[in-house]
Amino acid sequence: MEKTKITINNNGSIKLDGDFEIVDPQGNAYGLQGRTIVSLCRCGHSANKPFCDGSHKAHGFEHEPVAFDLPPKKVA
Repeated sequence: MEKTKITINNNGSIKLDGDFEIVDPQGNAYGLQGRTIVSLCRCGHSANKPFCDGSHKAHGFEHEPVAFDLPPKKVA
């Protein structure tokens, strides 16, 4: 099985591409209607949260993501 690819887009959404499920806090799945690519809001302005509706363009959301390494996992 291929990994799901998650892309943090410049000045915009988070794109999920692959085989995934999105659930609410109670564990109920969103009906994705067979989609294998969706974009999630990260600006907070979408009227269709958690999905992106392009509202970031009108609200001046700006973030140029650059990949970096997280610190090592803490061992309990």
